[in-house]
Amino acid sequence: MDGSFVDWDDAKIHVLTHAFHYATAVFEGIRCYNTDRGPAVFRLKDHIRRLSDSAKIHTMKMPYTNDELIKAVKDTVKINKIRECYIRPIVYYGYGEMGLNPGKNPVRAAIAVWPWGTYLGEEGLKKGVRCKISSWIRIDTRILPSLAKSTANYLNSVFAKLEALNCGYDEAILLNINGHIAEGPGENILTVRDGTLITPPRSASALHGFTMDSVMEFARDLSIPAVEREIIRDELFLADEAFFTGTAAELTPIREVDGRAIGSGSIGPITKKLQDKFFQVVRGKDPKYEKWLDFVE
Repeated sequence: MDGSFVDWDDAKIHVLTHAFHYATAVFEGIRCYNTDRGPAVFRLKDHIRRLSDSAKIHTMKMPYTNDELIKAVKDTVKINKIRECYIRPIVYYGYGEMGLNPGKNPVRAAIAVWPWGTYLGEEGLKKGVRCKISSWIRIDTRILPSLAKSTANYLNSVFAKLEALNCGYDEAILLNINGHIAEGPGENILTVRDGTLITPPRSASALHGFTMDSVMEFARDLSIPAVEREIIRDELFLADEAFFTGTAAELTPIREVDGRAIGSGSIGPITKKLQDKFFQVVRGKDPKYEKWLDFVE
């Protein structure tokens, strides 16, 4: 917290912290995986750059350089003596002055790490999850900046997630303001139709995720056609395969949407191939992609 290591139980903020009241915080979700060379953080530089970009969009002055944050992430993993973990850096307006203008409040930063399994469960990872098209619309860039990973944006995701769970599904899928597929509450979404991998573009109000970006590159290297374009709801129902990607969700198949089986209703061959490649890469089993691994030791 703010450049010093703090025991977990002592990691506290003031009740009048600006971000607590007005959601003036930006954050990242990152994973560290165990490899034969020890713990390695996947696409750490990209995540920290996006954290800085999110702060810039919010006109928030970062208190540390990207290189300082990268080192701090590695040091936090190292001091916790942990080999696989989820990593949460957050930069936020702290306690100072109440009111909508955060300018007189200090900018604080914290990094937490903890063991966390795949977000949608091990069974979901193997067999796929059931999804509901949400009645909540993904925030539009005219409402809040959709390319920024901010705490404010995720209330939209919370409502979609709760609705899906209350209706008996595992996860939600949000449409954008134009009625096209945007993303999951905390994941990008990809579909396969006639052998082509398709994902919505940033203009669909989808956050540009690094797991999605990695998978698109894997596809091209495996000679699987991969494109970014708008997807309408009907196309999702008719997809041969579909899956979520995200730091938390990793690569989780979608087996059903609104009561309609996707393809055979189980993990598809392209999804399985890409999932296998993803886990090979993050665990250091493919030298070609070591550029994306920041080794802790």
